[in-house]
Amino acid sequence: MRSAGSLAIDPSAAGLDPGTAIMDDPLAAAAGGEGFMMADGMTSDKGAGGQDAHPGFLKDLISLTKPRLSTLVLVTAGGGLWLSDTPVSTFTALAAVLGTMLVVGGANALNCYLERDVDRLMARTASRPLPAGRMAPGVALAFGLALSFVSIPLLTFATTPLAGLLAAIALILYVLVYTPLKRRNSLSTLLGAIPGAMPPLIGWTAATGQLDAGGLVLFGLLCLWQIPHSLAIGIYRQQEYEKAGLVVFPTEHGLEATRRQMVLYSMPLAMLPLALYHTDVAGLVTLATGSVFGLYLLGMCIQGLREESGPVWARRVFLFTLAHLTTLFGALAVDQWA
Repeated sequence: MRSAGSLAIDPSAAGLDPGTAIMDDPLAAAAGGEGFMMADGMTSDKGAGGQDAHPGFLKDLISLTKPRLSTLVLVTAGGGLWLSDTPVSTFTALAAVLGTMLVVGGANALNCYLERDVDRLMARTASRPLPAGRMAPGVALAFGLALSFVSIPLLTFATTPLAGLLAAIALILYVLVYTPLKRRNSLSTLLGAIPGAMPPLIGWTAATGQLDAGGLVLFGLLCLWQIPHSLAIGIYRQQEYEKAGLVVFPTEHGLEATRRQMVLYSMPLAMLPLALYHTDVAGLVTLATGSVFGLYLLGMCIQGLREESGPVWARRVFLFTLAHLTTLFGALAVDQWA
């Protein structure tokens, strides 16, 4: 296990707070997700119902970025930078986290612009600024483009060119590939997992300037995690997505095939803590905790396949995936501090 003593920054400067959870639908990127970076990566189960009846313009503008995702970005991008064990200045660390947050916010704002007609058809998104008519679409478009145009140069010149390149790739995949594909093909779940898993790799390369085994394992972890997470969402929100004209895996391939895919992707996910340990990214705490949670998730998916379970089971899986990822990043922090 690498020593945390070689870090040139305080962990809090990278935005790492152990135990903090991940994103709003995406980096909604997988199966009908709605928030960049995490391809349906972490979907919020609350929807938009918590907004005030007449929120101010600034609040509406900020809401386009899906601000709850900021916590995820702090943990994953800051975590990737921190776990790289590469000394960086406080300025570089802050630029890496801020730049990643901005590119995620820009992608989500552009997603809101492109899917304003779809959001109008779903109860949990109908009260968002665009479908509710509180904001002109052009404002959201300009805001999303502005955040995107600021974030890529910030990462490129304040951290490393590779970090900027990865952020640009994630932005393009999320906005121009994943978002329109959601209306046509359930393959969007797999493609959306790529930008959804990019924040820790952006953080890692912002510090190292190169693709290393440790950073790629973190990327693979989030990619694999998003699939059962997003497929579970697709099952228990299937009717809602169908009504809005979004094509999710259960609709296109059926529940049986969806449950099999959840088992298929949960198997390598359960093994990844071992890869984290052998690449010296994690220690024994992560190895033990991650393995237990990963095997339990696999068991839940196998049980659902055997019992032909439906929406109630899928929602339990969804909630457990949130606990799984939160606990895993908490374990990584404990190992790094140990």
